[in-house]
Amino acid sequence: MLLAQITDLHLGFDPGNPNEYNRRRLDQTLAALTEMIPRPDLVLATGDIADNGDDAISYRRFREATAGLPFPVWPAMGNHDSREAYLAEFPETPNAGGFIQYALEDFPVRILVLDTLETGRHGGGFCEIRAAWLRARLAEAPGRPTLLVLHHPPIATGLSWMTENPEAAWVIRLRAIVEANPNIVALVAGHIHRPLVTRWAGAALAVCPSTAPLVALDMEAMDPETPDERPMIVADRPWFALHYWNGRELVTHFDTVEDHEVLARFGPQRQPLLRMLKEERAKG
Repeated sequence: MLLAQITDLHLGFDPGNPNEYNRRRLDQTLAALTEMIPRPDLVLATGDIADNGDDAISYRRFREATAGLPFPVWPAMGNHDSREAYLAEFPETPNAGGFIQYALEDFPVRILVLDTLETGRHGGGFCEIRAAWLRARLAEAPGRPTLLVLHHPPIATGLSWMTENPEAAWVIRLRAIVEANPNIVALVAGHIHRPLVTRWAGAALAVCPSTAPLVALDMEAMDPETPDERPMIVADRPWFALHYWNGRELVTHFDTVEDHEVLARFGPQRQPLLRMLKEERAKG
């Protein structure tokens, strides 16, 4: 199974412009995923689909961008999003009590999409209502490999300003659930606008970089009272993630949407190497 992930689209950052920079970056990313061989089985769009969730036009443009794709696109909510505005444009999206949480059952790995949007807060949230839903879903299939999908990574990233308090109530609540369910093979998230990989609560955690511009890599502490003109956002190429389920583990790859300089191709001179590697794997 091959899952693609895109995140932090921030459509509508340039209000009123249907050809805005972030929409062009999204279109480039979706074109790359469509042309890929093999194609992904589905795409996870893990939040901040809109830059301003109250702007219904952004969700309309997201529908336009994803219409006619050869794979389904499934959303999660980010801190810039609005559940109400999203559901007004996508009323077919499953939700539980108004939270956009749902299970995808038709794949070798069970996928549980979580809603970590906490209105008025930049960081995440995961109340007891949402936690009870997750516990109930996990109890339905305790032996089945399960992937959790969310917007906010529940970790201290080390970045100067894009990070979370690991002692926040919502983080502690989610950690207890993940630790109690060893069939959770991984969590995938967005929000940070950078690629991150770690282990959290006994499971792998992969954070996909954004299709919108990236956060600068900066580990030096930032004082809100001392603006020092350091870079915060950089115009790197759009990124995406591919999560490959090999039957045992979820393996994550990251790539950018650009023409890579090719240094070697598979021609006759490479055949001996490929044959040797194939024979070596077959022997175990």
